[in-house]
Amino acid sequence: MPFDAVAQQPKLLYLLQGVAAFAAVVALILLALHRGPVRGRDAALILLAPALLLLAAGLVLPGLRTLALSFTGGRGGTWAGLDNYVWMFTDHRALVALRNTLAWAVLVPPASTGVGLLYGAAVARSRCRTPALALVLTPMAISLVGAGVVWKFVYAYRPAEAGQIGLLNQLVVAFGGEPRQWLVDSPWNVLFLIVAMVWTQAGFAAVLLAGAIRAVPAELTEAARLDGASPGQIFRRITLPSIRPTLSVVLLAQGIGTLKAFDIVKTTTGGQFDTGVLAHEMYDQAFRYGETGRGAALAVLLFLLVTPFAAHQVRARRGTG
Repeated sequence: MPFDAVAQQPKLLYLLQGVAAFAAVVALILLALHRGPVRGRDAALILLAPALLLLAAGLVLPGLRTLALSFTGGRGGTWAGLDNYVWMFTDHRALVALRNTLAWAVLVPPASTGVGLLYGAAVARSRCRTPALALVLTPMAISLVGAGVVWKFVYAYRPAEAGQIGLLNQLVVAFGGEPRQWLVDSPWNVLFLIVAMVWTQAGFAAVLLAGAIRAVPAELTEAARLDGASPGQIFRRITLPSIRPTLSVVLLAQGIGTLKAFDIVKTTTGGQFDTGVLAHEMYDQAFRYGETGRGAALAVLLFLLVTPFAAHQVRARRGTG
């Protein structure tokens, strides 16, 4: 499709306005810093001002707007009080989404971190460390949407008399079993989606934890080995305590990402068959059904669930700094 400059003119004007505004802000900052001596605190405030303004415009104000919308009905035109929050904890579909989100939050972080830890420990000091870590990081490179498409084909179902295109059903049939609709049968379909999420996130954990394991002083492990400690004892009593700060950060990051899970559910089941999660239900209510108030209420709940993880992650990073 050829580029139509006339049709795209409004967008180009917005882009130019944004670039001009950014350049003007940078020029004002440089001018303020070069007019004369500036105290350290004042210089910090001047440099932080643009970021704070963007944070307010892009996060604080939309967050307050979302909170206000959560108390309205329909498309946000009428006051509804706490009706949307009552609906959220009484409606079957919303409760299923909440249950699934909690299941994801409980299972995905330890599973992906555990797989990443074992893989990272296996390759941390090997000669093929770089290609091995690049290989396990590949699922993250294809994005969660791509991963969802891949696993949708893995779980694909066809009747027994037809040829199977899904890898899992092909293996089942090869061993004499009957093909199953893995993404339809509840609650097992939620677990199969969790497997896809673990597949995408394990590489992130493996890379970080492999780096942390390599940072453990070799003198400690060598001294333990000379004292007769087995590899398992060295791993449990020296390696794990040494990498505990990194392990904590990885778990928290996985928890935050899991609570916001959307792409895999959207591309595999579309939230059907009791596989919905909070982020997907929020999208459906706000954009498919026009229930802006309910979508905003779900967004507020999601924010409240993510906030403790984020706060703990900030404290953990400060502790490792």
